Amino acid sequence: MNYNFENVRQTVIGTVEFVSPKEIKVLLDIDAPLNTSLNTGTPQLFPRINGYLLIPNELGAIIGIISWVGIEYSPYPKRKGYKDFDIVDLPFPLRKLSLSPLGILKGKENGNKMDYEIERGVYSYPSVGDIVVIPSQEQLRAIVQNKDRNARVKIGTSPLAANAPVYVDPDKLFGRHLAILGNTGSGKSCSVAGLIRWSLEAADKENKIRNPIEGDKPSIIEETDEAAITEQDRYLESITKKTNARFIIFDPNGEYGNCFDDIVNVKRYEVRIRDDSKAEQLKVPSWMWNSWEWASIAQATEKTQRPILRRALREIKNAGLVQNETESILFKNFLTSFKIRLINFQKKGAELSDFPGKQNYGEFLENIEKSLKTFDESKLDKNYKDTKGKITEKIKEILDEHKKNASNYYPAFSLQDVNPLLDILKNAEDEIGPLIPYEGPDEDSPVFFRNDDFLTHINQLAQETNQQQYLEFFIMRVRSLFTDKRIASVIGTETAKDFTLEQWLEDYIGNNEEKPSVTIIDLSLLPSEILYLVVSVMARIIFEAHYRYKKQNDKILPTVLVVDEAHNLIKRYETEDDNISAQRLCTQIFEKIAKEGRKFGVGLVISSQRPSELSQTVLSQCNTFLLHRIVNDRDQEMVKKLVPDTMGGIFNELSVLPSRKAILLGWAAPIPTMVEMNELKENHQPKSKDPDFWDVWVNKEERAINWSDIVVDWQQKANNKMQDGESDEEIDDIVNNEEINEFQTEFNEDKSF
Repeated sequence: MNYNFENVRQTVIGTVEFVSPKEIKVLLDIDAPLNTSLNTGTPQLFPRINGYLLIPNELGAIIGIISWVGIEYSPYPKRKGYKDFDIVDLPFPLRKLSLSPLGILKGKENGNKMDYEIERGVYSYPSVGDIVVIPSQEQLRAIVQNKDRNARVKIGTSPLAANAPVYVDPDKLFGRHLAILGNTGSGKSCSVAGLIRWSLEAADKENKIRNPIEGDKPSIIEETDEAAITEQDRYLESITKKTNARFIIFDPNGEYGNCFDDIVNVKRYEVRIRDDSKAEQLKVPSWMWNSWEWASIAQATEKTQRPILRRALREIKNAGLVQNETESILFKNFLTSFKIRLINFQKKGAELSDFPGKQNYGEFLENIEKSLKTFDESKLDKNYKDTKGKITEKIKEILDEHKKNASNYYPAFSLQDVNPLLDILKNAEDEIGPLIPYEGPDEDSPVFFRNDDFLTHINQLAQETNQQQYLEFFIMRVRSLFTDKRIASVIGTETAKDFTLEQWLEDYIGNNEEKPSVTIIDLSLLPSEILYLVVSVMARIIFEAHYRYKKQNDKILPTVLVVDEAHNLIKRYETEDDNISAQRLCTQIFEKIAKEGRKFGVGLVISSQRPSELSQTVLSQCNTFLLHRIVNDRDQEMVKKLVPDTMGGIFNELSVLPSRKAILLGWAAPIPTMVEMNELKENHQPKSKDPDFWDVWVNKEERAINWSDIVVDWQQKANNKMQDGESDEEIDDIVNNEEINEFQTEFNEDKSF
């Protein structure tokens, strides 16, 4: 950077007195400005906290932000210029300030002006005695204005840099994740809505320049050369293009429903309790859940229930691939399971003659005999029908030879009672194909099945494995989910054509026709029992869809996930706890998105008023922070741990920031900057403003009370259950959760399970 030394001399305000990597102390000259500086030709307040100063060096100038201003009372004179100590010189207070080094300001001559750019970090520190200067208006603007290629989104102005506009690059803001933190009422929700709106408006403006609408043809089109013809073709091809942006908002309080109606295609989803609602019914079908999500919601135990659950999911999803759902496919899956169990008994042949091995084998054959009767022979192919008859006949023969005694116990069995059944299955494989353990989708694949079929299959497996007593609570829990109408409206689908995976992806992520797209998931009416599960499933499906999109197309599909009140959905958890809970799974999928989402085009924006309750993994992966007022000490300490030590002093004023003011720092900001966020129109703001107590108290605003309408709406679902003719037993399954919980407590305490 070339200096005009006359200008430098006029802007000097002090000298460096102390240097460390974290802090630079400056001794101000006696004639330095007291409150207003005119040194640069434009009035500006000086000195003030969070103001900027420059320390010229061989690379350009070190940028420092003022973190402390004070006075030192000297017991003896220190003023410069008084060399004759015979003159009385009374002690004089000396002003000092402290700077936190942020980066380096470099300048290049461009004609008659200087172009400035910022380099992050400092590696060449000043020496004691180096001069410190006040930046000019152009330098101040260069400090806060982002010079990135795609820094097109204006989010506000910097009151400490002559109200210079502050721009951000969406690639850096959303690509490496953003955390918006602040107490309630600090302007956090407006910042979330504003960043989405301003990004879409800037993209739309840029898109119209690149792809002008009819009547806005580029001037080159009027020419007649070959280049003009090429430009004409490109214009005609591009006039139909729309802004290709996608935002998906998880809205726990129903605040964002009407924020974007005027600029994009907004799709709203909620649990519909009224027919006149403008939102669509939220759908997260149970067949989309993976085995871990099933285990969490059904509280499946690790030793007994989870293996049966995973097997049931594999087999029911495999059967669901067959469009006509033939009985033969289900029967072949049954034979495969039967073969595996027989082989296990064969390996433990010596135990068949002793207790409990002989009792287990006898009861196993009983259950197989009962299960065979459930298959309709009229729907089975001939080969399957013949195999069913041979197995049934042989089991009957074995059980007739080994009748129970008076104490209801079976006599000893031998391998001669196992091998004939395996021979029947081996011969059947020549006709029906090999009975391998499993072919088709695994238990985590999103393949359609009916909830009723799943329950039936679980019951069959419980009988086959003789574990009915261990699956009683599990089946009760699953049945209560399927019969609760509040939950069934979200997780239930009757046929594969009702709601496909492709349709879900188009509705919730987007398609080629509806662009740009903002999807708002209103979670405010979602039953608490499935809140974490639904969010976990949706986040996982969205992430996996983007992973597979890149794998197939070798390109990413940029999409931003916005999580409001993230401390409720992305909670910290104890890593030593091995229990599977829906809340923990919800946090873990967002941790995975935070760590890997960038590679597949999934950006994450989290908004929270309690950062100390958030997952540290997710917070640590956020590369940009927009910090509003934070009062709680624990929350402040958590935020300070996420940034370099040199910036720690900047956060000392977090507790006193007014609304709409925020500190922007991280990857999307060249240096930490105080920002006054753009103001949103009232109809563009989320529904999160403070309650008007006084206006209601003094009758400036009327508030009539009609509890009867609220009660009717509140009790509507319970009334519908009775009107729909549900049995008392079905309703008891839903409401008697205390009995289920007591059963589960006893179940977990019994270690034999």
